[in-house]
Amino acid sequence: MIYHKPVLLEECIRGLNIKPKGIYVDLTFGGGGHSLRILEELDEDGRLLAFDQDIDAQRNILPDKRLIFIHSNFRFLRNFLRYYNYEKVDGVLADLGISSHQIDTNERGFMHREDAALDMRMNTVNELTAAKILNEYSVEKLAELFRNYGEIQGAGRFARKIGEMRKTKAITTSGELIEGLGSLLPERQRSKLLSKLFQALRMEVNDELGALKEMLVQIPDSLKPGGRFVVMSYHSIEDRLVKNFIKAGNLEGNIEKDFFGNVLNTMSAISKNVIVSGEKELAENPRARSAKLRIAEKK
Repeated sequence: MIYHKPVLLEECIRGLNIKPKGIYVDLTFGGGGHSLRILEELDEDGRLLAFDQDIDAQRNILPDKRLIFIHSNFRFLRNFLRYYNYEKVDGVLADLGISSHQIDTNERGFMHREDAALDMRMNTVNELTAAKILNEYSVEKLAELFRNYGEIQGAGRFARKIGEMRKTKAITTSGELIEGLGSLLPERQRSKLLSKLFQALRMEVNDELGALKEMLVQIPDSLKPGGRFVVMSYHSIEDRLVKNFIKAGNLEGNIEKDFFGNVLNTMSAISKNVIVSGEKELAENPRARSAKLRIAEKK
């Protein structure tokens, strides 16, 4: 059963420019929505490798001999391509957003709408949880985390408040965290601030930026000439990294040239402007509002 409604689905499929006999990778299988659409474009000789570190995603594995499901983080892309004897592929898709299933499964602790244990692990084998971060990170490190990953103004005030809270009792649930933050969450900004706070915790728990950076630098060597890289991000930190990588071939966005003045970048943008959802999709799926799609091709 597909539990994640793919955002910008047809735009992603067009961006991949799928060859029926090609080899493709879905780095974020989730509910299988993108994978199902890719398989519809492949013939019996085509292949799809699908990654997901979340054990729940295995419930959605499609009964198709052309599909290889890999229960792992996409930071290990090259390792698994070599393992399955695919040196280079025709296209790679990554939907970097959290899945609707993860959002709606309260016990996973990803959202602040209901009281739940502060977990937030995409891979439940990992030891680091949101509660562990809140109770064990220094106040200075918490402030840095909220500032860099949540882009929260006054991040230091939130960190200091949490430092005070945990002196008397460990913070274990979202309800305890929200109640303790109290006046730092004025009603008009409450939801937005909590979303940023939870985003920062989730990104740290799952080392999302670390994994993204490791994955991005593997893309050029993983694609055949003419192969496509289609990636969708949901907040500015991820999108900035993707944009820099496509523009310059590095994570900093610094244009590097050889002795003759040729740009040292094997990737080229297919669309100069970022692709976003239209009014119809936004009306049907509000989650699409923050999605930014970028497409690149291996030269």
